[in-house]
Amino acid sequence: MMFLSPSRPSVASGLWQDWRDDVACVFARDPAARGLPEVLLAYPGVHAVLLHRVTHRLWHADWKLTARLLAAFARWLTNVDIHPGATIGKRFFIDHGAGVVIGETAEIGNDVTMYHGVTLGGTTWNKEKRHPTLGNNVLIGAGAKILGAINLGDNVRVGANSVVIKDVPPCCTVIGIPGRIIQQKGIKIQDPRGIDLDHHLVPDPVGKALSCLVDRLDELENNQKRFVVAEETCGSCEAEGVCHGEDVVVLKQAAGGK
Repeated sequence: MMFLSPSRPSVASGLWQDWRDDVACVFARDPAARGLPEVLLAYPGVHAVLLHRVTHRLWHADWKLTARLLAAFARWLTNVDIHPGATIGKRFFIDHGAGVVIGETAEIGNDVTMYHGVTLGGTTWNKEKRHPTLGNNVLIGAGAKILGAINLGDNVRVGANSVVIKDVPPCCTVIGIPGRIIQQKGIKIQDPRGIDLDHHLVPDPVGKALSCLVDRLDELENNQKRFVVAEETCGSCEAEGVCHGEDVVVLKQAAGGK
């Protein structure tokens, strides 16, 4: 077992450092965090990540049943379901920590922020890579679903309740069902500190499209007015009765009707 190997001190020190980083990053991303005791005792997202660090090591030490039992306990305690096989980078923060699901083959980079209700799910029952891979500095809004063995590049933002099923290039914002890119590729969206919590400040492509349609309709109506000819009154002529619907009986009789 890994914990009983000669390299135990380095493993323990690495785990301790990961724990320290996971706790410290909370203060940079959550203004509600008031102190270390509060974070350690009242943040289920932090509890889930700290326990996952242990279950992940147990999983790779081939203590898989122990890892799954500890992961099940973590899920009962925090309402966050992280498979022990998932690979998670440094300074991972789950804000609110409710209803989050992270699958076995998911891979998460460094400095990733995730809100409640997020799912990193698979789309196949085959024993293969079937869960998403997230780059560094990724932010995923509440309720978003990232499905399949897709890749999200560095500095990607995913809007709340989006469903992403295709790869997303670095430095892009994706929203909607299915997810679509709404921010131009190559524009860096994170601030210089690498943390960007303004995930609500995203464009509204549907609203913009409706606004464009209204503008085009106004233009068409204005153009139509220039081609409308004012109604003219007919003079007295032989066709006046036909134009105005008069003498209908006479016309029918002339045509052989009754």
